[in-house]
Amino acid sequence: MPDRTFTLEIVTPDRVVTSDDEVVSLIVPGVSGYLGVMADHAPLMTELQIGEITVRRANGEELHIAASPGFMEVSGNKATILVSSAEKAEEIDIERAREAQQRAAERLAQIEKDTVDFARVEAALKRAINRIRVAERRM
Repeated sequence: MPDRTFTLEIVTPDRVVTSDDEVVSLIVPGVSGYLGVMADHAPLMTELQIGEITVRRANGEELHIAASPGFMEVSGNKATILVSSAEKAEEIDIERAREAQQRAAERLAQIEKDTVDFARVEAALKRAINRIRVAERRM
């Protein structure tokens, strides 16, 4: 018996990253840890953190996406993910991500922990590390 599928849309303010009707499973970075979604999942609305989204398609293909914080809604056999940024592994410029990681790490070492800038720079560092980890999956 073939796997049951559902629809997935991952959307940023700039573009639709993916729109797919043949998704078998989805793993997303929830704020309390990673969580999985399959066809006929109960309705759900959850916040997402910086992390990797893994999509498994009916044909066996896996898609890995580096995503920033956002939200996911699951309803009516459809998952919709809204994030401020998302990149498929093959879209990531790993050298640029490593440079961003280096800049953020250097800046983080110079900032006091109780400032707004610290939280912003720490988030930039997490995004860079996540992008590198996802990009290295294609190597």
